[in-house]
Amino acid sequence: VQATFNALVATGTDLSDGALLLGGDGRYYNDVAIQSIIKMAAANGVRRIVVGQNGLLSTPAVSAIIREKGPNWQKCFGAFILTASHNPGGPEEDFGIKYNCENGGPAPEKLTDAIYEVTRTITAVKQCTDFPEIDLTQLGSSLVYCGDRSLCLVVDVISTTDHHIDLLKTIFDFPAIKKLVQRPDFSLKYDCMHGVQGPYAHKVMVEELQAGADCLINAVPKSDFNGGHADPNLTYARDICNVMGVDATGLPMPTASTPPCFGAAADGDADRNMILGRNFFVTPSDSLAILAAHANIIPFFAQQGGLKSVARSMPTSGAVDLVAARLNLNLFETPTGWKFFGNVMDSKTLFGGANFNPVICGEESFGTGSNHVREKDGLWAVLAWLSILAHYNADPAKPFVHVEEIVTAHWKSYGRNYYCRYDYEGVQSANANAVLAHLRGQFNTITGKKFGSYEVAKADEFTYVDPVDQSVSYNQGIRVLFTDGSRVVFRLSGTAGSGATIRVYMEKYEADPTKVQQITANALQELVAIALEVSNLKALTGFENPSVIT
Repeated sequence: VQATFNALVATGTDLSDGALLLGGDGRYYNDVAIQSIIKMAAANGVRRIVVGQNGLLSTPAVSAIIREKGPNWQKCFGAFILTASHNPGGPEEDFGIKYNCENGGPAPEKLTDAIYEVTRTITAVKQCTDFPEIDLTQLGSSLVYCGDRSLCLVVDVISTTDHHIDLLKTIFDFPAIKKLVQRPDFSLKYDCMHGVQGPYAHKVMVEELQAGADCLINAVPKSDFNGGHADPNLTYARDICNVMGVDATGLPMPTASTPPCFGAAADGDADRNMILGRNFFVTPSDSLAILAAHANIIPFFAQQGGLKSVARSMPTSGAVDLVAARLNLNLFETPTGWKFFGNVMDSKTLFGGANFNPVICGEESFGTGSNHVREKDGLWAVLAWLSILAHYNADPAKPFVHVEEIVTAHWKSYGRNYYCRYDYEGVQSANANAVLAHLRGQFNTITGKKFGSYEVAKADEFTYVDPVDQSVSYNQGIRVLFTDGSRVVFRLSGTAGSGATIRVYMEKYEADPTKVQQITANALQELVAIALEVSNLKALTGFENPSVIT
């Protein structure tokens, strides 16, 4: 934290002008850390602190507050978000701090590099040790003095939910969604996984859309996520998957009663989302493509002349590329990390370049959003899907059109990108690096080699030259590309908690409308075997099976 303050001052930020925003996902140690940061902020010259009630703010809400909250002289110059994202919380689990800048997005590399350089030489931490503890339970603004009254700080405790939800209400047609929710043949469940999304989901689903409170599960934030792993995928979000009738491989499974029409889950800091239909799992890559194809039914896009651009991370499937080609949209393929999307969004305002907005962005790791904020936004994605369902079900006299029908129709129109990700969690770092080294060693020899029915077109390591600021990002994932357009991608996760996580992505495109409803595991069986053979992953890591399959 002190290194961040030092780097901000060194790069020209006036800490006494405007406000510093604080909040987090409620995980263990958030409350202690917030009080410590307030004391440090006071000693470093910050004169106004804005903090979420009870210390709670979702990651997308932080971005919304930075961008939307006024008046101008009180605007936030940045924020500390206390979260370790989708990783477990608790005394023996993960804790994290990230810094977001004045545009509402994650700190760019030039700032994180500056922070790192400070950490190498820092010798002192400034802290106003006699600054009183702040009561974060009560809303309101107060002038707080340190013990000897030598300095004071304005502390604004604000609503956890209001600013973000007020913004979302300008983006979506809430009356149309409410009409859907009120249909007697519609039902939904939203699993907040005991993360920070609970208050936001209650405010939207129960108070705004008038759904019954029982539409929410695990909606009370807890410091250890109730002992769970708040990562919305088929492995860890079993509560919602069991309700929706979806097994750990994404296939239908029997349930005691008919599952709801729509289901969703959020991670710890509420920026990720998982979308489910009745007995049906929507992959994040398909979700991104379908949202892009239907974007113009959402007022935010329709009222700005329609969707202009889409962006995806390199490991995400090419499903959205097909939408971009048909609808003549700008397409960006970036490294993993939302900050790369931020450059696309801010091309005009920060860099004087072309205006690519409005844009929809997505990552295969269950992150989706648009340029309304500079973070992925789980609640935005849920409301976008509810908007699509409302569009197809505007006439209550007609049979209900379900999530599965919408996805299947999309596949038959655009073709299907069969896609799967294997996560190998907790791999020893040396073993994980050995896998990547083994793959790099084949770059010059593997081209033209045949593996069963596949022939390698090339193998390389993805390098990204940002078209907005011309920065270059190296070593962003190893790709094995095949002549038929199929591919396998290998990369190490940067947000995996303890140990290293190897992520392996397999993708195969099928254009034939009669072949788009195969079981994914069957369609990709040969490609999975090739990925394991090429990487020698089992021998080099000792893992017989992946920890998570999505």
